[in-house]
Amino acid sequence: MRILRAAGHKRMPWKNGKGETIEIAVFPEGASVDRFDWRISMAPVVSDGPFSVFPGIDRTLSILTGDGMMLSVEGMAPRVLGQKSVPFSFPGDAKTEAVLQAGPITDLNVMTRRGRFSHRLTRREQGGEIGFSADAALVILVMTGKAQISQVELGPLDAVILDDPAHSRDVRLETREACFVIEIFGPASH
Repeated sequence: MRILRAAGHKRMPWKNGKGETIEIAVFPEGASVDRFDWRISMAPVVSDGPFSVFPGIDRTLSILTGDGMMLSVEGMAPRVLGQKSVPFSFPGDAKTEAVLQAGPITDLNVMTRRGRFSHRLTRREQGGEIGFSADAALVILVMTGKAQISQVELGPLDAVILDDPAHSRDVRLETREACFVIEIFGPASH
């Protein structure tokens, strides 16, 4: 189990240069935005506009803070996302436009390189046993508030990586806040 503190997350410009992203985890470690196999990040969105295009990438988005945004993804019906919405999956290579609903938001973004990895992002209303697939190669938890796991205190936007999910089935997350469970699946587990 690895703890990734919010203060240590890497900040960098968006691929399209129109904002800032906060990288929580990436594989291979240190990979650029053009060369990763999977990537977990969050980003403040402060104005309407286009999303960066990521050829060959599948992505899933959820809202961490704010009143939400409407996403218009090429080939799909427009979708309004809020903090309690089910995470929304779409191709990263599709033209995507965002319209904020009532001011800035912060989103959680999970991306995997199509054909190499896949993922599932689930929003949980509170802690307890962390349910995840036995096929997951890796599980990452992102907190929205204070939490505790294996007697380790966690703060808002801290993350936990369970590198060996098969041996982490009994891990319990203690929190009264929402959290996100991200499962990364390798090519052999499709």
